[in-house]
Amino acid sequence: MSLNDAGISVTPEMLKPELYLPDRQGSLQVEMLAAARRHGATAYQLAPELSAVLREITAGTPVVVLQNLGLSWYPVWHYAVAVGYDLDNAEIFLRSGPEQRQILPMNTFEHTWARSGYWAMVALPPGKIPVTADENTFIAAVSALEKIGDPESVQRTYLAALDRWPTNLSAQIGVGNTAYRLHDLGRAESAFRQAAKDHPDSVAAFNNLAQTLADQTRYKEALEAAHHAVSLGGSLSQVAQETLIEIERKVKEIRSQPAH
Repeated sequence: MSLNDAGISVTPEMLKPELYLPDRQGSLQVEMLAAARRHGATAYQLAPELSAVLREITAGTPVVVLQNLGLSWYPVWHYAVAVGYDLDNAEIFLRSGPEQRQILPMNTFEHTWARSGYWAMVALPPGKIPVTADENTFIAAVSALEKIGDPESVQRTYLAALDRWPTNLSAQIGVGNTAYRLHDLGRAESAFRQAAKDHPDSVAAFNNLAQTLADQTRYKEALEAAHHAVSLGGSLSQVAQETLIEIERKVKEIRSQPAH
């Protein structure tokens, strides 16, 4: 239901092989997040607060929640989708299994939800950000999607993130990396340049800029960026050194070619 709302056409039968763990007679939360990403959605775990769930519902985003319908010593785990609420009557509306509109007192829902540690998630289409999103947590969710997702769709989400958090380094690098994968070297260069400007101590920004410039045979600029990346040191220094060596090798190769 959550994926369908995000514009991704799937059925429970299609998802069952990805999610269902026979030994546990159900699905772990990590599988829920991973399955959403495999189908191209940004899977984001909400803050463990009822207000976060209600704010997402108000924004039109269904929220997957994990409940324990049993007891603490005899749990009955159950996923449902929160789709509405009525504060005047202190009720929340769920789509629960085959039940299209389950109405629960808010207190009852909170008790069953609390037993899961207040676990909740949303699955979002490219370019959409939860209204309750935390900057670092959301960018981490997009980075997880980037490993398996379509680069064009992931790029749209990184760009949306930059609209909200204009100088986020990971989002800037993400735009550049996805553009590079799409062979859009102009956009990749622009993204890495902006990242380098906003974060002059970022080895990744200068290293990736150097590689992008080298791919455009702009070796003088590429060497400047690569040397700067190496000079910054840090955990990526070896990567930067390898990039510099490769660019220097290409320059040397060109200079050794006979003139025509």
